[in-house]
Amino acid sequence: MKKLAIAVLVLILIAGGGLFYIWNGLQPVTTSETPVEFTVESGMSTSSIADLLEGKGLIKNALILKGYLKITNEGSRLMAGTYEATPGTPFKELLSKMSNGEVKAEEMVRFTIPEGYTILQMAETIARESGIDEKEFLDAVDQTTGWDVPIVGEIPEGTDLRHHLEGYLFPATYDVPKKDLTAKGIVETMLKETEKRLAEIPDLQSQLEARGVTFHELMTIASLVEREVVAEQERALVAGVIYNRLEEDMRLEIDATVQYLLDKPKERLLYADLEVESPYNTYRQKGLPPGPISSPSLESIQAALNPEKSDYLFYVTKKDGTQEHLFAKTYKEHLKNIEKSKKMAQP
Repeated sequence: MKKLAIAVLVLILIAGGGLFYIWNGLQPVTTSETPVEFTVESGMSTSSIADLLEGKGLIKNALILKGYLKITNEGSRLMAGTYEATPGTPFKELLSKMSNGEVKAEEMVRFTIPEGYTILQMAETIARESGIDEKEFLDAVDQTTGWDVPIVGEIPEGTDLRHHLEGYLFPATYDVPKKDLTAKGIVETMLKETEKRLAEIPDLQSQLEARGVTFHELMTIASLVEREVVAEQERALVAGVIYNRLEEDMRLEIDATVQYLLDKPKERLLYADLEVESPYNTYRQKGLPPGPISSPSLESIQAALNPEKSDYLFYVTKKDGTQEHLFAKTYKEHLKNIEKSKKMAQP
């Protein structure tokens, strides 16, 4: 009985020591008034970020922080950028700073790329916010080689793409160090952000194989969903319609593919616009366009991976201001929906 009591006591002491070790490792380091600068690179793993913070003397124990980030999944929200903090800052405050993108403003250039933006729209935004020449950016996105980012290798060679990297630059808010401000540097940062976000999808490759599409085809379908859908709940359903039409060997007849060919999108396409000769014109060409027509969100990529099953082959936008759609299984039903939509129009 005495031996058992001693064994229990030893276990308690070990457990207590372990808890103290963890608690102590999460306590702030010795306070200092001298700020420390550190840079979180785009695509940097949470493990590398923890090592960086320990190396800069901002936390006591990187191993414990790695465990904390893995358990809480807070690491997925940490944003790239150059930050500044003083030793003694609590680790949760450091994580909050990186989650909110509270970068060292005077050293960074910030720009936001909304979901569904095209390369041309990006070039205009980045030029306005950073001073990078639009043509320089467009030249960079049309480079087919020289990228140290594996997903670029998924883009088929010899395809008639309008812009080589269209759809592969992730829509997000970026903070780029002024010292690294070049067109190619910005593009590579955005490519790495796409890879980082795609890593959030479990078993992506096996899902692609199960769906029977290539990665490039997935990104193309996702971009169509992104440009066609406003109502969040319709993403997977519209993706399903696209797959249904492909399986039926029907033309997709998606307005967004024609709008993509225009330098400035029109509020309403004319019949003449639908006759333009281009592999992107899904009113004339069967199958998918050569590549994405915009940068899709992670939600649209997920919808393209997991489309909602239905018998629908048609949809038309409701003209009631909701930007939702009416869906139909037959062309006859579709024509009725068109008339129904017109009656919804606000006076």
